[in-house]
Amino acid sequence: MTPRQTIPGRLVLAFSAAFLAAGFLSACAAPGNGLQREAAAQLQARVLEVTQASSQNDPASALKALEGLEADLTSLQAKGKVSEERRRSITTVASAVRADLNEVVAAQQAAAKAAEDARNAAQAAQSPSPTAEAPAPQPAPAPAPAQGNAGGSGADTGKNSNADKGKGKN
Repeated sequence: MTPRQTIPGRLVLAFSAAFLAAGFLSACAAPGNGLQREAAAQLQARVLEVTQASSQNDPASALKALEGLEADLTSLQAKGKVSEERRRSITTVASAVRADLNEVVAAQQAAAKAAEDARNAAQAAQSPSPTAEAPAPQPAPAPAPAQGNAGGSGADTGKNSNADKGKGKN
């Protein structure tokens, strides 16, 4: 990747991580907010995973950590440790972060594909084309003439059966 592609990606990741952390922490800040203390600690640990992966420019790991956060959130809500209103609030923030992370992943994949295409094009330009190396086609050789006696089976070859008649007796 070029520096221009990396810097915006890092900014988006850093922004996403900060947005998630700020949104989540504000959602967990006040007592009686529909989130029990143990649940808040567990979810904050997940937010930290997302933030760390984002700050290390690893959106794939950040997305995986975000999935863990959402799974924990669903589980905690089912156990009554997170209110439905608080779950929706956290899910809204997590969805926005997911959209940002998916955008960064797509941009990284597009940049990687463009780099691969450029590498392939450079290799193709450097190697001679197969048609330039191939020798000119040669005409097929003419078939060799057939050998042997064309008029018979070849049994009389070298003998003249009429040559001896009439000679020697005079």
